[in-house]
Amino acid sequence: MHDLNGRVAVVTGGGSGIGRGLSLGLAAEGMTVAVADLQTAKAEAVAGEIEAAGGRAFAVGVDVTSAAALAAAAKEVVARAGGVNLLCANAGVIAHVGPLAAHGIEDWEYSLSVNVLGVVKTVDAFLPALRASAPDAHVLTTASLGGLVSEVRAPIGAYTASKYACVGYSEMLRAELAEEGIGVSVLCPGVVASNLLGTSIENRPDAFGVQAAPQLTPERGGDDAARLADFAMPAEEVGPIVVRAIRANRLHVLTHPQTRYLVEQRFRALLDDFDFAAAPAQRQET
Repeated sequence: MHDLNGRVAVVTGGGSGIGRGLSLGLAAEGMTVAVADLQTAKAEAVAGEIEAAGGRAFAVGVDVTSAAALAAAAKEVVARAGGVNLLCANAGVIAHVGPLAAHGIEDWEYSLSVNVLGVVKTVDAFLPALRASAPDAHVLTTASLGGLVSEVRAPIGAYTASKYACVGYSEMLRAELAEEGIGVSVLCPGVVASNLLGTSIENRPDAFGVQAAPQLTPERGGDDAARLADFAMPAEEVGPIVVRAIRANRLHVLTHPQTRYLVEQRFRALLDDFDFAAAPAQRQET
């Protein structure tokens, strides 16, 4: 999908953080952006920001955990914009900060309902419109660097597990939609300046209980958390990275080259385990 100008994009979770960065970046390329968010006022603010800069956008209120709400949103976007070319299934939450033993079942359910099933439901709702636009169509899901590597010093286990699932889903989806001419990319950003934790708390339904205060120690994120703001990428810088990756139909969209060593360490350990598994067989053969 090379030509974005004049096309239509949908960005869930578009009212803040990475979603806002994506919305601004896509609008700058000439796309009409449907800024979709559970908090409609925030979506309207971002749409207004785009329009004030000379772009085209409108707000859509939607709950990505609701298939019915997503179906209604898809119908609204098609009616207002004439179709959908790019779907950014970006909405996500952090349900708990602390060791796995402190994660409640409600934390897991909240994480999976948004970060995994929310992505699946979003794609299902908008796929008919994307198919109508193919081959000029693309899906972007938002996972995390935490969907490629796990780090105990970042004690967000449910979030990490959900983002691993998002990466796997996106890779499968890419393989299945390729023959239809629909591209799929998964965004795996490092630390980006946002208020994801605060928004997660604000949006958390009563059914999932009250979100516990973050449980951090110097060994598990405490010291690092205090310095994250110094290394966080501004959300506005994510949009241009995504635009470049979509045009090239890249599978994994990565934002922080300096974190490459973490991925290399993970796969080096995996290959070492293959070597270990093969060693007894080699000894038996000799």
